[in-house]
Amino acid sequence: MRAVADYSIEPGGDGGATLSFRGPMVVWGIGAMDRRLRDLDEKVAKVDLSQVESLDTVGAWTAWRVARDNDAEIVGASDEATKLIEAVKASEGKGEIRPGRGNLAERVPEAVGEMVSGWGEGSKGVIGFLGAVVVATGSVIRHPRRFRMKSLIRQIELVGVSSLGIIGLMSFLIGIVVAQQGAVQLQQFGAEIYTINLTGRLCLRELGVLMTAIMVAGRSGSAFAAQIGTMKLTEEIDAMRTIGVSPMEALVLPRILAAVLMMPLLGFYSSVVAIIGGAFIANFALDIPFMTFLTRIQEVVPIHDLWVSLVKAPVFGLIVALAGCYNGMQVKANAEEVGLRTTAAVVMAIFMVIVLDAFFAIFFTEVGWA
Repeated sequence: MRAVADYSIEPGGDGGATLSFRGPMVVWGIGAMDRRLRDLDEKVAKVDLSQVESLDTVGAWTAWRVARDNDAEIVGASDEATKLIEAVKASEGKGEIRPGRGNLAERVPEAVGEMVSGWGEGSKGVIGFLGAVVVATGSVIRHPRRFRMKSLIRQIELVGVSSLGIIGLMSFLIGIVVAQQGAVQLQQFGAEIYTINLTGRLCLRELGVLMTAIMVAGRSGSAFAAQIGTMKLTEEIDAMRTIGVSPMEALVLPRILAAVLMMPLLGFYSSVVAIIGGAFIANFALDIPFMTFLTRIQEVVPIHDLWVSLVKAPVFGLIVALAGCYNGMQVKANAEEVGLRTTAAVVMAIFMVIVLDAFFAIFFTEVGWA
C-alpha cells in the first residue's frame, strides 16, 4: 500500500503553531489530508516541509494555500520545492470565475445574433443532409441489390403495425370528442343532424392524418433520433463507414421509406376509427343509429376529402422521418446530446407538420377542394 501525506501540529507561543508536513505530497496522496486542512482552526505561524519526501504542483499549492490563509512562513523546503511553490504562487488567478454580465443593450443583440447564426448553421446542415439522402437514393436506384429490404420491413413493422393500437385508441376518442362537442353547439340551432357532416369531413380531411403525424413524430421520430444518435455516440456509424457501408443507405433510407409508405395507411386508418368513434357517441347522445351515421357519411363527405388526406400523409411522413434521422446524425459530444436531439426531433417534426398542414389547407382551398 502506498504511503500518503500527513501533517502534525506543534504548539508554539503567542506567534502560533508550526504545521509540519510529511510523506509524499503528490496528487494521489493528498486527498484525505486536504479535507482536514480546510477544517483546521488553529493559528499557524510556520509551515515546515523538511520531512516531505516528494512534491508536485498539487502539493506545492496545498502548502502555499495554508501559508497564505494563515499569513505563515514556509520553512524547510528544498530548492526544487521552493521553485515550485514560487511558480504556483505566481500563477494565482484573481479574476472572476464567471465573466460579468453585460448590459441589456449588449445582451439582446448578442442573443439575436447567436439565434440567427444558429438558424443559418441549422439550415446549412439540413440542406446538406437532404443532399446526402438524394445521393444515397440515386446510388440505391443504380444498385438495387444494395438496398436493405429486411431493414425496411422491420421499420414498417415498428412505424406502422406496432402503432396501430395507440393510434386507434387516440382516433376513437378524438371522434367521440368531435361528435359530442359538435352536437352540443349544433343543437342550439336545431341542426344536430349535421354532426355527421362535421365529424366526417373534419376527421377524414384534417384530424385523422394530422393527429397521426403528431403521434408518429412522438413515437417513431423520437426513436429514429435516439437510435441513430446512440450509434453515432458509440462510433458504430464510423465503424460502418470504415468497412464501406453507407449509413445513409443502411440506416436513414429504410426509416424514411417506412414512414412515407405507412403514413397514408395510418392516416386513413385513423380517420376511419375516428368516424366510428363519432358514430358510437351519436348512437347514445343524438339517437342516430350507428349504421345510419356510417351510411350518411358516404353521402355527405366528398371523395376529394380522402384524396386531400392521402396527398398530405406521405409528405408528413417524410418530414417526421427526416427530422428524426437528421437530429440523430447530429449527435456529437455525450449522452446528454442524445436526449436533446431526440427532443429537438419531435419539436421540429410537429412544428413543420402543422406549418405544412396550414399551407395545404390554403392550397386545396385555392384549387377548389374546399
